[in-house]
Amino acid sequence: MKIVVIGGGSTYTPELIKGLIARSPILNLHEVWLVDPDEERLRIVGSFAQRMVSHANAGFRVELTADRQLALEDADYVVTQFRVGGQQARRNDELLGRRHRLVGQETTGVGGFAKALRTIPVALDIARDMRAIAPQAILLNFTNPAGLVTEAVARHGGVPVIGLCNNAINAQRAIARMVNVPPEQVFIEQVGLNHLNWIRRVTINGDDATDAVLEAYVEHLRHDEDPIHFPPRLIQMLRAIPSSYLRYFYLTPQIIAQQESGAPTRADVVMDVERRLLARYADPTLREMPPELMERGGAYYSTAAAALIESLHTGDNAIHVVNTRNNGAIPNLDDDVVVEMPCTVGKHGATPIPVAPLEPIFHGLTCQVKAYELLTVKAAVEGDEDAAMLALLTNPLGPDAARVETVWEDIKRTNRGLLPTFER
Repeated sequence: MKIVVIGGGSTYTPELIKGLIARSPILNLHEVWLVDPDEERLRIVGSFAQRMVSHANAGFRVELTADRQLALEDADYVVTQFRVGGQQARRNDELLGRRHRLVGQETTGVGGFAKALRTIPVALDIARDMRAIAPQAILLNFTNPAGLVTEAVARHGGVPVIGLCNNAINAQRAIARMVNVPPEQVFIEQVGLNHLNWIRRVTINGDDATDAVLEAYVEHLRHDEDPIHFPPRLIQMLRAIPSSYLRYFYLTPQIIAQQESGAPTRADVVMDVERRLLARYADPTLREMPPELMERGGAYYSTAAAALIESLHTGDNAIHVVNTRNNGAIPNLDDDVVVEMPCTVGKHGATPIPVAPLEPIFHGLTCQVKAYELLTVKAAVEGDEDAAMLALLTNPLGPDAARVETVWEDIKRTNRGLLPTFER
């Protein structure tokens, strides 16, 4: 097997390498190619990845290159985890929201919109190269906004694609800790879109444990010291556990007040973590993941990604929460839209497991955000400015009609040189 990682200079990469080391015999893994245009980051991260593999006697080699097309030859899986514009672009996204008294975040609201416009053209370029050089390969997208990028590739990329996020595996493990059982005994029915979903049902060893888990979660919230957390009564009304990202929708005024308090952007925090991580990775004696990596976010990414590749390779039909086309699994959403939900995964790809229709409280928000996503894909692919402004208007966290043109002009100005479809 050959795996190509686009964005191989990411500080996440050692996490992925750890997961591949654990499964390399099952995968018959021979090569992992790390691709990144930032040669200095690639050298630091890639050298550490090579030391990890050598220390573990894992039996595969790690190659480093800035040449994506060279790397793609004979690839079986292509993992995308890149960030157009780096952390500075993320910081700009967060500050953009703050300037306009809107939520400033990298995957939702105006920041997520700007990131999608930067990212989708690159993702489609990768898909174009895959069609020409590695038509047998499957694209596994971890790049945020993961659901939106996967939607774009599913509609316009012409390659098999599955979107991956670590939120589901984190939720599964959090629930397991809450009720004191091993995580492999916990199954979650998570439904909706990436970063916009709800856990409606939980089983433990096949037995329905939803009521007990909801009660435990409500009790946890009653003692939560985070100043911004879901009200316990909300969980009792929803009869579900919302994704943590739903706080941007359910608690918007509190989020904006926190932004205006002068709290640092998440990008500022991550840039500091990455500086420390890269310094650690550069240590030639380091051969195992340092504990600082847990500060970066993305916990259990390696477990989720490597397990997904194992299911695709072996055809074990294990259940994974991934982003893929709905194909009727959620009856009151269109068949062709990308959703995030439990799927059986085998050599055939990912097949969503049918569930009950979304309740009105979930369905309404899901449909509105999906409409925003489809308009964003249209804008990114066609360079359509009207579609871009309509997407901003449709987004529940976007500007109103009186401000939408001002915000759009600010997005273009802030991202000059990074929005190719709007700069032709």
